[in-house]
Amino acid sequence: MPRILPLFTKALTDSWRSTVAWALGLTAACMLYLPLYPSIGGSAQMQDLINALPAEMTKALNYDQIASGPGYTQATMFGLIGFLLMSMASIGWGAAAVGGDEESGLLELTLAHSVTRVQVVLERALAILVRIVFLSILVFLMVLGLNRPAQLGIDVGHLAGAVLLFAALALLSGTAALCAGAMTGRKIYAVAAGAAVAVLGYVFNAVGRQSPDVEWLLNLSPYHWAYGNSPVANGADWGAVAGLFAISAALIALGAVALRHRDVGV
Repeated sequence: MPRILPLFTKALTDSWRSTVAWALGLTAACMLYLPLYPSIGGSAQMQDLINALPAEMTKALNYDQIASGPGYTQATMFGLIGFLLMSMASIGWGAAAVGGDEESGLLELTLAHSVTRVQVVLERALAILVRIVFLSILVFLMVLGLNRPAQLGIDVGHLAGAVLLFAALALLSGTAALCAGAMTGRKIYAVAAGAAVAVLGYVFNAVGRQSPDVEWLLNLSPYHWAYGNSPVANGADWGAVAGLFAISAALIALGAVALRHRDVGV
């Protein structure tokens, strides 16, 4: 009998090593950064150091928030190292899902079996989502476990909302990479598209916070849509959650349509 979601299960089994590696990286980041908060994040010495830095730099790095436990977690884990690691993982998975497979010649072999092109895109997108959800739950549990020992003072509901945005932001980069790979059949273009979403989103947020004259850039930044409300401290912006997931869904649909209507391997 045919297996249920065969491409989805194969994508998960083929990538379990990378998933474990990214999980270890995120765990290490949590263990490295968050326990330091009592000694540096909330200290008067650290605040004096932050005050001595150029205001533009502190705003660009979100270091103007680190005087509180939620702000410190937002700036260091969700806004910097965690964002970097999750974006890299998601972009890599998205770029390999279609573009990488087509470049290696494996996509033509897959399509020679009883699967459709739309099925390829949808099942591999689902595999990306599941891996991102797994890593996001891991981050949630790590931060929750360190919340009391590290004196972070994070509300559990706010943390859950922040993790949901964390996942939605990573998914957006991954689906952009998947869509570009499905449209072009080239992994390099897929990586470029996913990286553009992550990098430009971060840059537009950093620049847009510098001056009212360039504040309009914030409207173009998915990073700001997710984190502009400081969700670890204030809770999730549910409009941003819906918007990010809706754009990801649209990118998946666009990728499926593009792959369905073009020649593969040309």
